[in-house]
Amino acid sequence: MPETRKADLVFVYVTTGSKEEALRIGRILVEERLAACANVLDGMTSVYRWNGAVEQAEEAVLIAKTRSSLFDRLTDRVRELHSYDTPCVVELTLARGNPDYLDWLRAETG
Repeated sequence: MPETRKADLVFVYVTTGSKEEALRIGRILVEERLAACANVLDGMTSVYRWNGAVEQAEEAVLIAKTRSSLFDRLTDRVRELHSYDTPCVVELTLARGNPDYLDWLRAETG
């Protein structure tokens, strides 16, 4: 696979306050073709520092599969839809994968 095709796809890791919120955001991202697929992993516990205090919260993870070129638009959309003031939205570059699956991701986005 050419190098330029390797870096064009990403997973976007997002944490949410609940499974329902992750599902709602994920569905909208897929409906708007900002993501080909959205996985929701419920039951995550986060420990983090916020406003000078160590906090702990139950959260859900949303993993959106998309093109790198859509990351900024996807991030803006997540920020519009998300209940957090500062949501975690992080791009993870996909280096390699099943070529047929990667082609499907490209076909379903953009």
